[in-house]
Amino acid sequence: MKIERAEACSIKMPLKHAFETSYGRQTEREVVLVKLFSEGLVGWGEAAVSEYPDYCGETPPVSLLALEKYFLPAIMDKDFKDPAEFLSVLNEIKGYPFTATGLETAFIDLYCRSLDIPVYKWLGGRRTQIEAGVSLGMEDDQGALFNKIQWALTEGYKRVKVKIKPGQDVSVVGGIREYFDYFPLMVDANCSYTMEDLDRLETLDRYHLIMIEQPLNSCDLVDHAELQRRLRTHICLDESILSIHHLYSAIALGACRIVNLKVGRVGGLQKAREMAKESVFRGIAVWCGGMLETGIGRAHNLALNSLTEFSLPGDISAGDRYWEEDIIDPPVVMEDGVIEISEAPGMGHRVIEERVEKLQTAKIIAGKKGQ
Repeated sequence: MKIERAEACSIKMPLKHAFETSYGRQTEREVVLVKLFSEGLVGWGEAAVSEYPDYCGETPPVSLLALEKYFLPAIMDKDFKDPAEFLSVLNEIKGYPFTATGLETAFIDLYCRSLDIPVYKWLGGRRTQIEAGVSLGMEDDQGALFNKIQWALTEGYKRVKVKIKPGQDVSVVGGIREYFDYFPLMVDANCSYTMEDLDRLETLDRYHLIMIEQPLNSCDLVDHAELQRRLRTHICLDESILSIHHLYSAIALGACRIVNLKVGRVGGLQKAREMAKESVFRGIAVWCGGMLETGIGRAHNLALNSLTEFSLPGDISAGDRYWEEDIIDPPVVMEDGVIEISEAPGMGHRVIEERVEKLQTAKIIAGKKGQ
């Protein structure tokens, strides 16, 4: 497939509810969308970058600049026989995994539309019904958090994740376990602890959590390994696992028992698929985390979750959990804690371009108009 034209834009979408983690509080979400044209077809992808360089170094302006200066010149007017060949070109550019993911998922969407098959089938997925989990941000008022948990349980979510940080952890989790009947619960620290917080982390062991996600610094696999030896609760790594080489190191050290594979963080669907297979082969459970994606990124996440290696419910909430209006049709919906993957070609959804244009904050174009 020859890439005849490419467009990329940043869009800013207001969240229905503020979302707070140890990184800060969000009331809106800005991401980068990629649109590729070939042979009369269009493919869409999403780079779920950070508004501020905290979780990752890629922000919307950085991503758009990288696309304009490096990525788009590398792919324009070139023929690619399949997504693997496309990815090999992207791999020549280092340091922008979220941006590369936006391009790779757009090409996979385009490629699968040309074959008239859904992305999940091309990936080798077998499941069409995906169990959904939900991620809840921190709340100043415990009652507000309890109300959100009750809502999630009533909606049928199969697992609830609650964000924590030092001083907003043991009392929160203890209160949840005291107030509610048992349900599958995990916590996410987003790198906010050190080994000086060992007593606090060991206390969380008593609450029968599915996992503690990314308690320590993203670079610190050695201390994660020491912490895992001291805890009964499984440690899950997120920010630490940027590539399959990080994965191998974490497993060799015993730094975790579970890995969160975010498509953007590891550089795309193909890399996430490879890492999922390697993890499970080595006895490490995997699941798919979210980055408050729009419907485009959410659809690609669902395709990844169709793989049988993903044994735990991911952060794959319904679109109306976050947005008054999503940018895809039909929207991603959930019923009784399960999301059905579309059987339509490509990512299975139509992008509502007039909504994208209204939300747009910047745009770049490569190639001739009308192609």
